[in-house]
Amino acid sequence: MREFTNPATERESEPPVGGLADTVFDNARTDPLHIALGRKDDQGKWRDVTAAEFRDEVVALAKGLLAQGVRFGDRVAIMSRTRYEWTLFDFALWTIGAQVVPIYPTSSAEQCFWMLHDAEVTSAVVEHEDHAMTIATVIGRLPRLRQLWQLDANCVRELYDAGAHLDDDVVHRHRAAVTPESTATVIYTSGTTGRPKGCVLSHGNFMFEADAVIRRWESVFHSKKGDEASTLLFLPLAHVFGRMVEVAALRGRVRFGHQPQLHAAALLPDLAAFRPTFILAVPYIFEKVFNSARRKAEKDGKATPFEKAVDVAVKYADALEAKAWGIGPGPSAGLRMQHQLFDKLVYSKVRAAMGGRIRNAMSGGSAMDRRLGLFFAGAGVQIYEGYGLTESTAAATANPPERTRYGTVGQAVPGVSVHVADDGEVWLHGGNVFQGYLNNPKATDETLHDGWLATGDLGSLDEDGYLTITGRKKEILVTSGGKSVSPGVLEERVRDHPLVNQCIVVGNDRPYIAALVTLDQEAVDHWLQMRGKPRPAPAELVHDADLETEVRRAVVAANTLVSQAESIRTFRILAQPFTEEHGLLTPSLKLKRKAIEKAYEHEVEALYRS
Repeated sequence: MREFTNPATERESEPPVGGLADTVFDNARTDPLHIALGRKDDQGKWRDVTAAEFRDEVVALAKGLLAQGVRFGDRVAIMSRTRYEWTLFDFALWTIGAQVVPIYPTSSAEQCFWMLHDAEVTSAVVEHEDHAMTIATVIGRLPRLRQLWQLDANCVRELYDAGAHLDDDVVHRHRAAVTPESTATVIYTSGTTGRPKGCVLSHGNFMFEADAVIRRWESVFHSKKGDEASTLLFLPLAHVFGRMVEVAALRGRVRFGHQPQLHAAALLPDLAAFRPTFILAVPYIFEKVFNSARRKAEKDGKATPFEKAVDVAVKYADALEAKAWGIGPGPSAGLRMQHQLFDKLVYSKVRAAMGGRIRNAMSGGSAMDRRLGLFFAGAGVQIYEGYGLTESTAAATANPPERTRYGTVGQAVPGVSVHVADDGEVWLHGGNVFQGYLNNPKATDETLHDGWLATGDLGSLDEDGYLTITGRKKEILVTSGGKSVSPGVLEERVRDHPLVNQCIVVGNDRPYIAALVTLDQEAVDHWLQMRGKPRPAPAELVHDADLETEVRRAVVAANTLVSQAESIRTFRILAQPFTEEHGLLTPSLKLKRKAIEKAYEHEVEALYRS
């Protein structure tokens, strides 16, 4: 199949009206006591925020922004982790027709300069003093930047006070001027291959995207029929995925809270306290939950039962998938009995670690291993994998609630068309496709073709319209023997090993394929402890023969997926991970291939010495 269109219903085809902030006012008018958000107080306890309370805060902040000179069409940057105030600023700025420019909190001074300069930002909101100092180092080159507000310095209260004298009508006059065509945000791409480009996304783009997801996947928001839907947002709000969740939660009246830290020590307690009914995450989160459960089982001397439970969960979900597609009878009686036993012993504990109420989740951002998806489904948490880009306002495809096909990113969302070009590139068309790149008509012309978005990703469509992503056009390696190799499938399989953190495959214009591998330090510490080995220095650890054997197993497993000419011939374990601080990862944790190969050019050369 070369093309698949998921037609929208008559209701879904209705053009959106107004702007994103209208949802805040509609919710407060129709159900003022509805619990719209959860917010942590100073004691770390979650408290409810009603629709009416949130509207009043949005209005108060919007008045303060107007009083401080922010005008319709102005661009205002936000540099912060995921927190309540970001959502408050988003909707206050959208209320008065301003455009939000999100900046990752880990961005360097030069990255900040480029985005603030290119977007001609007039005001900026930062989280704390370190961010303020980062921008202060380049502020002399930003003549348009007039003011800087700091969240941790109580800027919200200051703005409330600044606008208190204004009448609410001035806010509503601005809101009435916002249309679906108005620009909502300019989100800069991660920049894996060059300087970040500003994706211009309209209010209509977000409304189309959020409403399509709500209508098609609303059933998965709940843990059981009739309960109140809730989710904990821990994705970066600087990323389009996090922003889409924020918008969809308010439009779908899903109670949500914010969690600024992705590491397990902070995230798991908040999942337990907030108890969401579903979550939206990247595969990394699910990998961490799985690996944490596995390590705990090993520490408790229950490694063998755990692995058996994993095997049963995978087989159980696989059998259910086959039945859903009419190619199998479903789980056998024996498999159902084993599954019931392990549900009490293992699966219930995995669900408890995620808050206890989660039965569904959505995953995007990168590819999820099929076996991992099957495990979670067998353990009682159905993960719906999807695919999208900043340029498509997050999800363009996702697995439908009725029939998941594990290992694929599903079908087009309602109203979206997917086309696979002759060279294998995935093209998208729909109301979620962005307006173009800010100040970059050349890149826009290269990417948009009569409304079709050329994604740069390679993929294939099966006979049912399910999309599988196979790689990136710009990441295809060509060996000196002329063999084209897509590195993604090899890297993902190597990363499946619990000891591996990252893997990058090299071999462009080289005689064969090789790899650089970094280690998951937490997993390695556990591995050493379980074997009674002392913890050596990182430079010594990479030469541990037993550790090298483990990584070799991961490489051998990866090589089973490809031909001999495409297989990894040799590898090297590195002492340190690739980090954003060293310029080797994007803020969304994607590998910067050219930067890594340059930083480790001596190690790469060593892979090809005879």
